[in-house]
Amino acid sequence: MLETDAIVIGAGAVGLACAAALARAGHETLVLESALGIGTGTSARNSEVIHAGLYYPTGSLRHQMCIAGRRKMYAWNAERGVPHRKTGKLIVGTSDAQIPRMQALFDQGTRNDVEGLHFLTGAEAMAMEPNLRCTAAVLSEETGILDSHAYMLSLQGDLEDHGGSVVIGAPVEAVEALPDGRYRLEVGGAEPVSIVTKILVNSAGLNAVRIARGMEDYPPALIPYFTLAKGNYFSCLTKPAFGRLIYPAPVEGGLGVHITLDLGGRMRFGPDVEWLGHDDPDQIDYTVDVRRADSFYDAVREYWPGLPDGAIAADYSGCRPKLSAPGEPAADFRIDGPELHAMAGLVHLFGIESPGLTSSLAIADEVVRRLSGRV
Repeated sequence: MLETDAIVIGAGAVGLACAAALARAGHETLVLESALGIGTGTSARNSEVIHAGLYYPTGSLRHQMCIAGRRKMYAWNAERGVPHRKTGKLIVGTSDAQIPRMQALFDQGTRNDVEGLHFLTGAEAMAMEPNLRCTAAVLSEETGILDSHAYMLSLQGDLEDHGGSVVIGAPVEAVEALPDGRYRLEVGGAEPVSIVTKILVNSAGLNAVRIARGMEDYPPALIPYFTLAKGNYFSCLTKPAFGRLIYPAPVEGGLGVHITLDLGGRMRFGPDVEWLGHDDPDQIDYTVDVRRADSFYDAVREYWPGLPDGAIAADYSGCRPKLSAPGEPAADFRIDGPELHAMAGLVHLFGIESPGLTSSLAIADEVVRRLSGRV
């Protein structure tokens, strides 16, 4: 049986950030990842956007973690040479009826202390982006993009620089709380092993609820409702028509079909919201249904009427761990530490969807704070 100070389950952006923070605090830290590489789940299937933090209810974890995480991420990326660019973003209304929604978004961002926000008339926004059609817009200067894989490699490098390591192909099959307050993990894979740890962070993303359900002695009443929402992306085959990210007014379950840019300037559309109606990550089909392209044309042409026919091609998809059902308000992040469940050294991270990538460094700091009795 092996022993270590700290284990993080899941080698996505948030798990790697948590592990690096624990290692910097002086703990021998392992990351256990069931897949055969880091960041192959939700962290690899998103828009790669650095969010400013204007959408979320003031004081919520999503608000606080996004603002703090975004500021930390820009500094981290600059210090470590992670490719990124502060592109700016326009959130647009396409009818007079949507102008109040744009004003409400601007007001929310102002309450959230988001820097670099400007409320624009349609004419002002279209002067900045001539291919755009809108009646009003909110400009977010702090929004940007990054190379998410390079960012995760930088987190892994920081973890390893402080004596930690990532073990891939290591699915956690069972977790038991021991009488001495430590945790024993049964780890499968090519070389099954038992590992005992003082600190355990469940950052398993889509599988976080499954891990919690499989923990002996963990109160079922503390495990949240959970379902899955798939998001599909389509690439744009035309030359770039915009220099900034373009977002419509938010929709139920997400931020609407938006135009994002990669670091090469290429445009892509998405994600939409496809509720899957189940909570089994093993049953996710990541294939993009090309028939959904029609709805993408309709959505994008609301604000880019010049989108040509035949310009959209199926690209990739991702999936969000949702703690709210269709029709319900979006749930907040859950960072469930000892203050909730009274189990020292244990933190569950539930529902870490957007803006989880942006928030990762701040979530890591918060996890260390929640574990302050053992860190």
